[in-house]
Amino acid sequence: MPISEDIRGAPPSVPAELLSSRPARIVVADDDRLARQMLVSILHKAGFQVEAVDDGQEAIELIGRGGVDLALLDIVMPRLTGLEACRLLKSMTSETFLPVVLVTVKTDTASRVEGLKIGADDYVCKPFEEEELLARVAAMLRIKRLHDHVAAQRAYLEQLSIHDEMTGLYNYRYLFTRLNEEFKRAERYHEPFACVLVDIDRLKAMNEAGGRTLGDAVIRRVADGIRRSVREVDVVARYGGEEFLIVLPSTHFAGSLTVAERIWREASGNPVEFGGEPRPCSVSIGVSLYPSRDVRTKDALIRAAESALNQAKREGGNRICVFQQHGQIYTPTGSAEQPAPPPPPKLRRSSDPAFVAAQDDQREPPTRRGTDLPPLPSRKPV
Repeated sequence: MPISEDIRGAPPSVPAELLSSRPARIVVADDDRLARQMLVSILHKAGFQVEAVDDGQEAIELIGRGGVDLALLDIVMPRLTGLEACRLLKSMTSETFLPVVLVTVKTDTASRVEGLKIGADDYVCKPFEEEELLARVAAMLRIKRLHDHVAAQRAYLEQLSIHDEMTGLYNYRYLFTRLNEEFKRAERYHEPFACVLVDIDRLKAMNEAGGRTLGDAVIRRVADGIRRSVREVDVVARYGGEEFLIVLPSTHFAGSLTVAERIWREASGNPVEFGGEPRPCSVSIGVSLYPSRDVRTKDALIRAAESALNQAKREGGNRICVFQQHGQIYTPTGSAEQPAPPPPPKLRRSSDPAFVAAQDDQREPPTRRGTDLPPLPSRKPV
């Protein structure tokens, strides 16, 4: 917003802090019409946006709508006095800082002391000295700007402490806090629970071909696809350089496969534009489920997801593996970009990635290999 002519032509007595790009919004509450008009005139000349009311109740209602930077309250007003309004405002704005300046007569020392005790930040006395009034207002607004800056920085650092800066997803630290909470909830209420571990295929080769710019673009694209593929209650975190972990509360076998397939399709169907041409990307996905015979703890759940992901990578990547009881792992084959060898017998309808038994001879029940599974139920809602 450009600075107005009034602000550019302000007298030297106006402090520099008042000459901000956005005029501060001040509420003036005084039942004395002449005093109210004088305050409004002085503040308007200094370049402020001023709204005037004639009692404390109206001031409370106006400030409650938000966007006010400072309140000037006369101590003696009908309906709600300045002291009562100050007490209410300080309780309303406990998480933010709203400067409250009391307006009183020079002889009313008791009211000034009481106002400062209940939270007023400063006071001015009638009759007003224009330079003193502007200096006190400037000091309060300077403190407010500093407070708002510190609050914004604190909020940013809090977000940074739990979010990955590149992708905007949760980071490793926050992930394990939530994973522990969700696992305990699943144990307590005997609910299904799933983890999905996603790894970007051949990211190192992309970095070598297009530099870190291409690699970062691929990471962000996959992160956005994962975000679109999950519910609000699901927890998505960056697990490593090119790995993501999704925590799926109240999600059974079919629901976890639905999410994994959705992520797999998002990655395969959205190439990254780089150097004027699309660069295809793909992901490998490992899924683990709780409760199951081999998964009894949170750590076992993570190990199972990592085992399934490693199997997917060994099979060539660009596929989904689901870790089940006794290490039984299922993998889909085929992608949108690369032709695949003839797939083994399918476990789902042909329009989906074909979930097939991996070639693993270690203690896997033979009854599910090469057989058609019944239709999968819909995902359990939270």
